[in-house]
Amino acid sequence: MRMPPHLHIAVLEPEIAICHLPPDAEPPRPVPGTVIHSVTVTPEEISVVCEAAHAPAGARVERGWRALWIKGPIDFSLVGVLNSILDPLVKAHVPVFAISTFETDYVLVRGADLRAALTALRIAEHTIEPTPASPD
Repeated sequence: MRMPPHLHIAVLEPEIAICHLPPDAEPPRPVPGTVIHSVTVTPEEISVVCEAAHAPAGARVERGWRALWIKGPIDFSLVGVLNSILDPLVKAHVPVFAISTFETDYVLVRGADLRAALTALRIAEHTIEPTPASPD
């Protein structure tokens, strides 16, 4: 069992929205040039995470989130990657919304909690990197 090393994290620049659509809605297509666009479809709902400026019309929208990009790729054999990020945030009382992709993870925190989140992650010995223009 391999434990995760100290991770490298960057804060993506735009405000992020978490959106809810009914299950029979048409999932929105990504806007070219955006830094994140994630769509999850289940029988109960369609969830969309995107730049707030591109939140889909008619959706229930939670605005004001920021995305912490855990720089990958992250090896599938690592155990506890998200836990190493979430545990310090729980201890700092920071609510989160997590998204995993094939190569990495994104953890969203409310903009108002960003400073506390970054402080907690630094204390946990993760590296906070300069904000990139977009993920590689």
